[in-house]
Amino acid sequence: MTERFAVITGGGSGVGRASALGLARRGWTVMVLGRREDALKQTASMAQGGKIVPHAADLSKEADVETAFARVKSEFGRLDFLFNNAGMGGRAPFEDYSLEMWNRIVAINLTGAFLCARAAFRIMKDQRPQGGRIVNNGSISAHVPRPESVGYTATKHAITGLTRQISLDGRKYDIACGQIDIGNAATDMTARMANGVPQANGTVMVEPTMNAERVADGIAYMADMELDANVQFLTVMATKMPFIGRG
Repeated sequence: MTERFAVITGGGSGVGRASALGLARRGWTVMVLGRREDALKQTASMAQGGKIVPHAADLSKEADVETAFARVKSEFGRLDFLFNNAGMGGRAPFEDYSLEMWNRIVAINLTGAFLCARAAFRIMKDQRPQGGRIVNNGSISAHVPRPESVGYTATKHAITGLTRQISLDGRKYDIACGQIDIGNAATDMTARMANGVPQANGTVMVEPTMNAERVADGIAYMADMELDANVQFLTVMATKMPFIGRG
């Protein structure tokens, strides 16, 4: 096949935008999903080589996800790759962490990822030739927490379980599933690091970041791989960020 089709969630900014543009440069047709239609359209306008199709959706809502992937099946005819990237954070002391904040983060980071993966899985299972690849954004927080970030940390650890389950259940259908764990890509979400962020020892420290294009390179590597091989876990991080060792 010469034409390949992908869906990237959270495609209106940051890592999602960089990854969509990276695949488009390689000739992919990419649907970007997210809540902000204007941002998605801006991503689409930046495409070079391939094509980017914007589709606004609340990924925590089953009906929105089903509508989006029905459009994928109708307009693309198949799906080769899903990057489950959309996510949100929220900081508060553990004892003050509200149920409202918890539920919202779980809805976007975990339930949304499940809904999109399930919809993609169904298409990949039924299409001919069968199969495809799903990559979930686990984050460095899938390994170690940041202070006062229980919602984000818990959902990102759960993403690892989701990744492993899809990888197992998808084998018989040639559906590969892997996880990319990103540390300090320079995006709107990490802009606060330039002013310093809380550390585990109680201090506040400015943390190094990396260009989001490095993450896009990793996504392209995973997306281009033949289905007889899988990158189960890939960590892409700013070299000098305080992750390895004691910080």
